[in-house]
Amino acid sequence: MRDIRYIAVHCTASNQMTTIRGLEMEFKRKGWKNPGYHYVVSADGVVHQMLDEERVSNGVKGWNSKLINVAYIGGIDATGKATDNRTEAQKKSLRALLKLLRSRYPKAVIRGHRDFSPDLNGDGKITRNEWIKACPCFDAGEEYKDI
Repeated sequence: MRDIRYIAVHCTASNQMTTIRGLEMEFKRKGWKNPGYHYVVSADGVVHQMLDEERVSNGVKGWNSKLINVAYIGGIDATGKATDNRTEAQKKSLRALLKLLRSRYPKAVIRGHRDFSPDLNGDGKITRNEWIKACPCFDAGEEYKDI
């Protein structure tokens, strides 16, 4: 059994019409043996399991052995700019999925992908100027602190 310390929330950095098959093809194009996420929530709120939780996905480089990676399809606008464009159905399903995962991994901390960026100035906080990427385009730790 893996030692899960974090549940990482992601966006797919794609438009909301992206399909699960399209994500699978993207991961293969990158040469990954496993997908980037254990679970993906489509725009209609349907939760898709892409990988068994006992297997390591490719969500956050250097951290994956300690993570369950969850994503929502979306995260960019029509111009490619990072934006929180979750639908209400995605918000509802993400919250329910995260509650379920926290029941399985009660010590796991919920964080956004961006919160795994290096603390460049050593102040103990990961700030916008330190993010490697904006993913998931909202403050997951704050939004889900009650879970």
